[in-house]
Amino acid sequence: MHQMPFIDLAVIVIYLLCMILTGLWFSRKNKNAAQFTTASGTIPGWALGLSLYATFLSSNTFLGVPGKSFGSNWNAFVFSLSMPLAAFIAAKYFVPFYRHSGEVSAYTHLERRFGPWARTYAMVCFMLMQLARMGTIFFGVALALQALTGLEMRVIMTVTGGCIIIYTVLGGMEAVIWTEVLQGIVKTAGALIILALVITGMNNGIADIFRIGMANAKFSLGSFNPADVSTSTFWVVLLYGFFINLNNFGMDQNYVQRYHTARSEKEASRSIWLCVYWYVPVSMVFFFIGTALFAYAQQHPEMIVTVKQQVAAERHVAVETLLPADYGDKVLPWFMVTKVPKGLLGLIVAAILSAAMSTVSSGMNSTATVFLKDIYQRYINPSSGPKNDMKVLYIATTLTGLLAIFFGISMIGVKSILDIWWELSGIFAGGMLGLFLLGIVSRTKNAAAITATVIGLLVIVWMSLSKYLPAAWEQWRSPMHVHLIIVVGTLSIFLAGMLLTRLQREATS
Repeated sequence: MHQMPFIDLAVIVIYLLCMILTGLWFSRKNKNAAQFTTASGTIPGWALGLSLYATFLSSNTFLGVPGKSFGSNWNAFVFSLSMPLAAFIAAKYFVPFYRHSGEVSAYTHLERRFGPWARTYAMVCFMLMQLARMGTIFFGVALALQALTGLEMRVIMTVTGGCIIIYTVLGGMEAVIWTEVLQGIVKTAGALIILALVITGMNNGIADIFRIGMANAKFSLGSFNPADVSTSTFWVVLLYGFFINLNNFGMDQNYVQRYHTARSEKEASRSIWLCVYWYVPVSMVFFFIGTALFAYAQQHPEMIVTVKQQVAAERHVAVETLLPADYGDKVLPWFMVTKVPKGLLGLIVAAILSAAMSTVSSGMNSTATVFLKDIYQRYINPSSGPKNDMKVLYIATTLTGLLAIFFGISMIGVKSILDIWWELSGIFAGGMLGLFLLGIVSRTKNAAAITATVIGLLVIVWMSLSKYLPAAWEQWRSPMHVHLIIVVGTLSIFLAGMLLTRLQREATS
């Protein structure tokens, strides 16, 4: 195990204790399910906005984004550029819809529109998406802390997950939100500190970063060819970002649940915009960190030699075969281990832990809420009382955390955190958003909705798995990039439902 200075260990321990004490502080308020899931609607809009921002800024952003821009360019930043349009639609239409419905679960209205199958289907997709999200986050934080401490990744995930489970179970949604406010500030400060250290390590400061970055096309947003759907072009990422953010703001229980924690509908809508105002520029900082590290590596080539040797040993491949995209996620942890001065390292580790904890804690709480509302109270015990509801929430939160740790451990060895998360989120979200839009803007009936959903699922399965078809069946592989799974899947369900509805009307007229 690497020997971390005492002051850095003290900062990390104090941070973890603060998170647990926050859970203990708010535990005295958790007397019923409404307090545990929505904080009884007492959260101010500014705190809710910072909470949403902290959820977006997970360890996938903290580690995956610099790794991505180091290995390629700023193409993935287009995701951030898509957020304002999705936020506008959510603030104008989705927030009023959910606030007026009064339902904590994002999926109750699907049952009213199409029947119990729709609610159950969306709930299962959401749970799978949350486990994938939390798994990639656990893997990301373990990747960084392994380099810093030398501890085994499974141990790091277990300890970190245990702390998150404790304060989330104890404090409920109110603890989640207020810890996320602190975590959002801590990880933003951590990012700025890292960037400052990289810049000061360059021969000519920031000028060298721009010079080297421009010479290697590191600031490119990707190809602008609208006809190219097989690669990650500007338009492919823009479409992916718009649809996934529409899903996040529109029917992800993580976000919908927090609309009910706000004091008013107006504050809930404002919180979405505050999230966007913070996330877009801060995500740019993380992309710039990756580009800065690439430039730093050109002036300090010994850094890359060490990182490549480590990755080659882990994957049992030759060093010469490795490309920057293969080891991009490892560069930032290496920089922190070797270049961050004593005293600041603990703060940056706390920032990485914050990046993981903020998203995982909200994911655990929202998944437990969905289990209570959409499974337990719907199918198992509709007359459940307050004490029993709390017991179910405690157990569901704990089990969700344990499953997320397992998912994280199963991801050890993946090439890019950001790539695997984007692919999994597109697969699971693509099957929900189209059905949700059908329920909101159309008069589609139950039978047409079922048929449309089956069509959409078949399209998603084909786009997701056809790449594994043998070479002899190459003509049956999807020609589209994986980022388009959510786009095509959503449109397949929505357009098929609209077409079937029109055909039914014509048949009966």
